Amino acid sequence: MKKVVGTGCGPGMITLEAICVIQQARIIYGSARAIELVLEHIPEACEISEIKDYRKIQELPEDAVLLSTGDPMLTGLGGYGSVIVPGISSMQVAFARLRLPLSDAVIVTAHGRDHQTAMKLAAEEVTRNRIVFLIADPGFDVKALSGYMIGCGLSSDIVLCEELGYPNERIVKGTVSSPPEIKSGMFSLVIGNL
Repeated sequence: MKKVVGTGCGPGMITLEAICVIQQARIIYGSARAIELVLEHIPEACEISEIKDYRKIQELPEDAVLLSTGDPMLTGLGGYGSVIVPGISSMQVAFARLRLPLSDAVIVTAHGRDHQTAMKLAAEEVTRNRIVFLIADPGFDVKALSGYMIGCGLSSDIVLCEELGYPNERIVKGTVSSPPEIKSGMFSLVIGNL
């Protein structure tokens, strides 16, 4: 029974349930960042393996604990486990910081996916008066998104959320005509009429 455990999106954002599972683990797999977030909770006798090739996740032993940064079900590794332990996601943190209701949100993923399609989906949802939480990757171009949305006749707000949960967390509000400038490769966007 493979367990996938959410580490939370930043330091100190792990749940008690996740800590308990990690403390009982005999073998843990995860990215360097995920391992770093929970290192203090990993028992000494536990074997730790950093994942370098995510195409081989299905080959992990059944008794493994697989770490997923943030929440495993928010574009995470949740599909690989028979038991999922949720974590505090970047979306939860962003919406809490901005004091926005999650019930008004739509998730659009650009992380490791086609950026043009993500831009199109984000614009479509904004026209429906939804608040878009866009999960980006380091190559995502916020200025290109702004240009696309202007081309669609939209004049929405764009909030850049960088390094959520970390000491250097940065949240900057802009608009499609004056988008915020990215300073980190770890960011997400909140888009809509905020």
